Parts: sequence; C-alpha cells; structure tokens
Amino acid sequence: MGKLNKLLASILTTFIVVGCNGINQPSKSKLELKSPDSFEIQSAMDSGLVSANTKFGLNLYSKILDKEKDKNIFLSPLSISIALSMTFNGADGATKEYMAKALQYNDLTLEDVNKGNNILNRKIQTTSSGVTVDIANSLWGKKSFTFPEKFIQDNKNYYGADLTLLDFGAPSSLTTINNWVSDNTNKKIEKILDKIDPATFLVLINAIYFKGTWTDEFKKDLTKEEKFTSLNNKEKNVPMMQRYGEYRYFEDSGSFQAIRLPYGEKEEVSMYVFLPAKESNLTEFHKKLNSENWDKWMSSFSKTDGNIKMPRFKTEYDISLNDSLKALGMESAFLETANFDKLGGGFISEVKHKTFVDVNEEGTEAAAVTAVVMNEMAMMPTKEFNMTVDRPFMFAIVDETTKSILFMGSIVDPQV
Repeated sequence: MGKLNKLLASILTTFIVVGCNGINQPSKSKLELKSPDSFEIQSAMDSGLVSANTKFGLNLYSKILDKEKDKNIFLSPLSISIALSMTFNGADGATKEYMAKALQYNDLTLEDVNKGNNILNRKIQTTSSGVTVDIANSLWGKKSFTFPEKFIQDNKNYYGADLTLLDFGAPSSLTTINNWVSDNTNKKIEKILDKIDPATFLVLINAIYFKGTWTDEFKKDLTKEEKFTSLNNKEKNVPMMQRYGEYRYFEDSGSFQAIRLPYGEKEEVSMYVFLPAKESNLTEFHKKLNSENWDKWMSSFSKTDGNIKMPRFKTEYDISLNDSLKALGMESAFLETANFDKLGGGFISEVKHKTFVDVNEEGTEAAAVTAVVMNEMAMMPTKEFNMTVDRPFMFAIVDETTKSILFMGSIVDPQV
C-alpha cells in the first residue's frame, strides 16, 4: 500500500517541483461518494489508468518545456487528464483514436477510463488531519444546444459533473462560470475564461484544490536570506527554509538528489523535490525524465537523516495547451473535421489551464483549473444566386419518400 500511495501522490505532486440534462446551478460539483475500498483501488491500478496518467503528464510536461524552458512551469496533470477524459466520452472514430494515443489510453476501454477515474478521484479527494484535496467537475452548455443524454449522464455518474445550461450571449454567463471556478479553488484562481466565443456550445471544467501542512514543519526562525542561482547564472537572495530530520531520500550520483516531503499525519500526499547536481543542470535532468525512470526513482527512496534547504515560493501559471496537445498527436480534435458525434458534434477550440501554488514553512496550498472549450462547426456562408431558365433544360418529377423518378425529360423549345 505504501507504493500505491506513492504513485497516487506522484500524480498530484509531480507538477509542484520541476479541474441529467437540466437547468441547474452546481455550486460544489465534487465527487461526494464514499471512499473506494482496497479492491476498487487495486482494480483501477491494474487497469493501467495510473500508469497512463503518469505517462501523459510527463509527455505533456516535456512538450511544454520545449517552448517554455526558461520560465517557471506549474501544471496539474491530474486536472488536465480529468477534463480531457470527460471530453473523451464524446469522441468517436479517428478523433477518439488520436485522443486515446495522446492520453495513453490505447490499452484501456472507455469504461476502464471512466471507472478508473471515478475510483482514483474518490481516493485522492480527502480531508484528513493536515491535508485537504477537493476535486470538482462541471459542464456548461449553450441553452439552445441539444446534448446526447448518454454523454451527460456518464459525466455526471463518473465525474460528478452537472450540466448547467446558459445563454452564452449574456455577460452574466461568463461571470457564472468564473464564479464557479473561484468557489472551487478557494478563490486562488479567480477566472478561467476571458470571453465566450459565439460558436462555443460547451465548456468542460475540472478544478482541483490542495492544501497540506508538512508532517514536519520548517521553523520560521530558521528561514534565512540566501543566494539562489537562476538558469542564466544570475544570483538573487531568496528566503531559504531549512530543516534537519529523517526523510525518504534518493541520490543518483553525479546526476541529482531527491527528497520526499510528506504532508499530514497519515503522509498520504507528498512533495518530491529533484535537485540536479552542480556538475549537471535542469536541462540534463529533464532529458532523463520519462515514465520508466520515474517508476524506478519512486521505488528507490529510503529513510536517511539529513538537512534540507529550499526556497519559500509562490507562483501562478497560465497556459493554452493547444499546441502541446497537438504535438502529442491530438491535432485532429482541434480541427473542424473532428468527430465528437457522441457529444453532439463540434471540435475543441481551446484547452486552457491555470494553476497557483504557495510553498512556505507550514506547508503548501495549490489549485488548478482546466477548461476544454468546444465550438460548433462553422456554417457555410449563404450565397445569393440568380437563375434564369432561358435556354434548353432538363427536369424530373421525383417521389420524395422512395426517391423514385416518376417523370423526367428535357425542354428545348417550350410550348404554351
């Protein structure tokens, strides 16, 4: 069970270091179901969903690094995979295949994905001594659009996502959606959308809120200003926390050091910090960051006494994931030729992701929101025409029910 907790925690914390048809208003659309038993959890693990989520998260992180390696990056792979899993329920044909490949769902059925997410999210979601994890999902639809009942019911049953129908043309709709985001992230993320496109007919949102107190807190009076060397080798003073104690620790000689910093009395959630060796760098570490190495590293930590120093920090991150998801093979889902027939049609116009994190002597507070915005296919513009039948023509009389041609002929010289 310890290894299981590590893997579940890794989904949630990897990003810390390196979101019935009807008109209802969901204020807290959380998965408020009983905690799964050990058999259910093992079943979700055996299905391969955890492994798939880990691979997807690391692959996505790598694609984002390609463009933003000189910036602070903070993602919630779990939030992104949940939002895309809800959307996955509406995909069909080649679009479904490409999404499955990008999300690493090739060996999973849709039922595996839905049941596995339901079990894992209920397990991860917790409020215990020193740790709070809340997961909320919602669907926001255009009032005039008709949604397939199965798509709506599956998202409600497996993800706790209620559908709220809104007049997307009214300014209040944007306020309503962003208020839900704020409420479900403890106001750490005030909004996810800046506008609603006239072609938008559905917005799928996942929100995750996390707050954890260190199992062993850093003493504030030991925090001192010390130098931190950035990527461009510039030095700056930062508040450096420090603590001596027994931790699970791992060192890959000449490559990096790693430490596990647990939260709460039960230590069910932890932060893993990876520090490249002085003779190496973060770029070299990222080259080794893949699912195979990740699994090997997670099983290599052992209890060791030592001293940890790390900066107190706070950051916000905002990114459109379109380009990174296309790079993972999901490009067809963003095209107007996408097949989302099980959702009622349309295509993904944007996958927007926002995060917040605050790490200090007491612990960590973090939030993430992922919104998948679905647009309708563009209507072909109506062209005016002029038809003057002033030369020989052909005509037919057809039975519309059977499509049988009753009469047909051509006129080259009209007679009256």
